[in-house]
Amino acid sequence: MADLKDFAEQLVNLTVKEVNELANILKEEYGIEPAAAAVAVAAGGGAAEGGEAAEAQTEFDVILKAAGASKLAVVKLVKELTGLGLKDAKDIVDSAPKAVKEGVSKDEAEGIKKSLEEAGAEVELK
Repeated sequence: MADLKDFAEQLVNLTVKEVNELANILKEEYGIEPAAAAVAVAAGGGAAEGGEAAEAQTEFDVILKAAGASKLAVVKLVKELTGLGLKDAKDIVDSAPKAVKEGVSKDEAEGIKKSLEEAGAEVELK
């Protein structure tokens, strides 16, 4: 049981880049689509945070407010973060303000926000 708790802790503490690498490994080596991997990681994060006080927010939405000057870089990053195709990622960026990820842990949301802001986008967490 302790091994599973350690594994869950490792999953919850993955960075955005590590989650993307994990999704690629699961897709290429095991045939599991990235969206299913994200659900599994999010489910692990929700289970680990379930013991917190009810008033503490445990799920966050990452909202892209504007693409900024580097629209192409933001589109590529949205594509990478969501596992969507290029056209779908471009549609999200073009329709800003729009949710990029919903119901993610605080750490994951902050990591996504930081990545998008480094690419030049305006982002908020809800």
